[in-house]
Amino acid sequence: MTTRNLPDFPWDRLAPFGDRARQHPGGIVDMSVGTPVDPTPEVVQRALAAAADAPGYPLTYGTPALREAVAAWFARRRNVPDLDPAGVLPTIGSKELVAWLPTLLGLGAGDVVMHPQVAYPTYDVGARLAGATPLAADGTLQVGPAAGSVKLVWINSPGNPHGRVLGVEHLKKVVAWARSIGAVVASDECYAELGWDGVRVPSILDPEVCGGSHEGLLVVYSTSKQSNLAGYRAAFTAGDPVLVQRILEIRKHAGMIVPWPVQEALRVALGDDEHVAEQRERYRRRRELVREWLVAEGLKVDHSEAGLYFWATRDEPCWDTVADLAERGVLVAPGDFYGPAGARHVRIALTVTDERVAQLAGRVAGPDGS
Repeated sequence: MTTRNLPDFPWDRLAPFGDRARQHPGGIVDMSVGTPVDPTPEVVQRALAAAADAPGYPLTYGTPALREAVAAWFARRRNVPDLDPAGVLPTIGSKELVAWLPTLLGLGAGDVVMHPQVAYPTYDVGARLAGATPLAADGTLQVGPAAGSVKLVWINSPGNPHGRVLGVEHLKKVVAWARSIGAVVASDECYAELGWDGVRVPSILDPEVCGGSHEGLLVVYSTSKQSNLAGYRAAFTAGDPVLVQRILEIRKHAGMIVPWPVQEALRVALGDDEHVAEQRERYRRRRELVREWLVAEGLKVDHSEAGLYFWATRDEPCWDTVADLAERGVLVAPGDFYGPAGARHVRIALTVTDERVAQLAGRVAGPDGS
């Protein structure tokens, strides 16, 4: 594999529109990249500081206390009462695992990695890094003759960028199909704590989905959004202990280790639901204000029942919408970053300060479009 096989980094294309938005007299309202802007919870900061004296090497596998905390979190928050701590592995953020999972599973030429048609670009990139073939498909009927070569199936619920939530019956069918062809299912559930309006967000490890067996299943999870820990790179994968052990052996050789102070911060973050509820309420308030602005802008919201984004359209090319909003100092992400099927949508992130969100009401285009 060489870098010639990789797509251009998409965010570089957005830079000129960011420059234009910054020229607005009121400054930029950057709703493009979903990077947290609120403080890291004090309870987590204290845990990191308390673990700062760390002269020895940490465990690649994570401390037993951390793995048990992940299992307890799944039982308490995700309706997964039977996760074996042996099937838990901390990762250096979730993106690195998404990018390297096909390689860590031993995939290569002739193998197919299936991912959603509108999706986080790193699913595609991870397949290419391994020398495997990425396949964008939202249903098994779209796979056709390639089914026999599918070795890894990515699902993402709640989805990035569109916030779509897959229900229990849908997930059950994916698991059954993948098991019938011997493929691993990797479920990116990083926005699971952010379901809105009472929507249920099931995990692929939920007994209702997997029948009480985690064989062939992995969940990828990050605390970046729910706990404002993007700078900590505090994440984990969990599920089938056999798969976790395969991944662990390679990571030990490669030195892919989460620092011990971060492991301790992650353990504490997973055990404290209060700060998650507080952050969720911040996003709920911003979500209401941003939705009002979208309606005033004539943008129609699709899906978006969970997560940190609105997936919206004016039924025009996405870059036209990006350019128009940039003129008024608002930067959003073009939908085609997430695949050709997103070419008429934009993604609007809620990860902006209350002060910036409040400015949106004054930046709606007038009757003449100005």
